[in-house]
Amino acid sequence: MPQRLPPLTALRAFASAGRHLSFQRAAAELAVTPTAISHQIKRLEAELGTPLFRRLTRKLDLTEAGRALLPEVAAAFDRLAGAVERLKASGDSGPLTVSAIVTFAYRWLAPRLASFSALHPRIDVRLEASHRLADFARDEVDVAIRHGSGTWPGLDAIKLLDDRFTPLLSPKLLDKGPPLRRPADLLGYTLLRDIPYFEWDNWFKTAGVKPPDSTRGPRFDSSHLAVQAAEAGLGVALVNPEFFADEIEAGRLVQPFPIVGGNGKSYYLVYPSAAADRPKIAAFRDWLLAEVAAFRARRRPKPARASYARRRSAAR
Repeated sequence: MPQRLPPLTALRAFASAGRHLSFQRAAAELAVTPTAISHQIKRLEAELGTPLFRRLTRKLDLTEAGRALLPEVAAAFDRLAGAVERLKASGDSGPLTVSAIVTFAYRWLAPRLASFSALHPRIDVRLEASHRLADFARDEVDVAIRHGSGTWPGLDAIKLLDDRFTPLLSPKLLDKGPPLRRPADLLGYTLLRDIPYFEWDNWFKTAGVKPPDSTRGPRFDSSHLAVQAAEAGLGVALVNPEFFADEIEAGRLVQPFPIVGGNGKSYYLVYPSAAADRPKIAAFRDWLLAEVAAFRARRRPKPARASYARRRSAAR
């Protein structure tokens, strides 16, 4: 007769909390609340008839029973994850699902996917554009493009591009608006904000200008939408100029100043560490890194537009 095991959700909560020695970090890893983790642990302790943690002031520690159980449970979950990944790899001819943040998906990745399909015609790509972080344990996602510092537990993260931002506006708005002789003159324009909303503060500080009230101005949930509004003359967008090089070179957008700010974050390709050797993931990774290298070598927005803006404003 099969032996009855404790619920897998409780064991998974224990494995995560034991590894981090923190209910809060375990909750973040498993996308639940710390209270849910605490309830799962109490349920497991009740079923086993022994405490697994010592709940100290501002500290969590394993009991002797917890220290004995943790490596066994962690190893079991590792073996289970490995078996699942091997099973997935055996049927690697299915579609490759890519989750990417909106602007990167629209402005950088989607226009390049034709070259991937030409190299790998047997791999069908399904691109999902969203600000929501893909949950590799729940969602049917193979790889993702994330924005951040590059640290996500359990995932391999390969840096693609640094996040950079500079003001862009339409020539028509520049022609009818106040002259732009120095960065502080932008305070006379409507500033368009996208996620994250504080980047204007960072850029003005880089330019040596006191930031304006960050609670005012139209807001958008992506740089892609903010630039569309800027092209229509609604205001000035603060975005990564590398993603909008075509608009700058075609004259649909003007970069009034050569100052380009940063926030210490970058765009990363991420996927579960256990899936690194899956053929379709390896193929996508190799192609993407080659595309990034080519992009860095040939695509930089030309600063001549900034000179144009200054000459126009100086002639007023």
